[in-house]
Amino acid sequence: MSSKTYPTLSLEQSLFDSGVRFVIGIDEVGRGSLFGPVAVGVAVLEASGHSGRQDWPGELCDSKLIPQKTRERIFEPVAAWVSGWAVGMATAAEIDSLGITRCLSLAAERAVRDLPAELRAQIGSEPSSAKAILDGSHNWLGGAVGAVPSMVQTKADRDCVSVAAASVLAKVVRDRLMEQMVAADAGLAAYGIAGNKGYSSAAHLEALRTIGPAAQHRQTWLTKILAQDSLF
Repeated sequence: MSSKTYPTLSLEQSLFDSGVRFVIGIDEVGRGSLFGPVAVGVAVLEASGHSGRQDWPGELCDSKLIPQKTRERIFEPVAAWVSGWAVGMATAAEIDSLGITRCLSLAAERAVRDLPAELRAQIGSEPSSAKAILDGSHNWLGGAVGAVPSMVQTKADRDCVSVAAASVLAKVVRDRLMEQMVAADAGLAAYGIAGNKGYSSAAHLEALRTIGPAAQHRQTWLTKILAQDSLF
């Protein structure tokens, strides 16, 4: 029997029933990585197209609970099911310079800017008709969604289908970028990035121990994290 909890439309539907026209699910991917950018996914549901609909891909749930092959398989169906979506990123250099919280907001702002123009215009013309749902316990959005009101929901990536969609879309886009970076730079293979996507796996830490960091590592993170492993 599966131990996964699958998301529902319950929270989104309650917002639609209260008069909200657009629900914007938001989730981050790569926050704890040592390497590469942080990514924020934004997935929009419109009441007229999604109220009461339960026809999203059945395997959709929190991206951390889905195997990579499954995420890749459902990526296009999820992208087609939402009213609009985008993924924004902030680079490792920006994280070093600005800090992770500011970069989460920056990545979200970039994602919102990259939403389909017509959808962005509709939301912008009447921001009070929209509501953003952010996964987590801390609102790091800043001004990323402009005047759109937002709410923070713990385990929203598990429970809310709009946020689960944002999670999967962001995870696949970021993972593909990690693989492209490795393909373009043979020197990155030693860190096992294609397999660990920049997180602190044993192979990744061992490579840092023996050859040091690459340019795409979050340099300001390494001393504190790797000191625990007696690397510095």
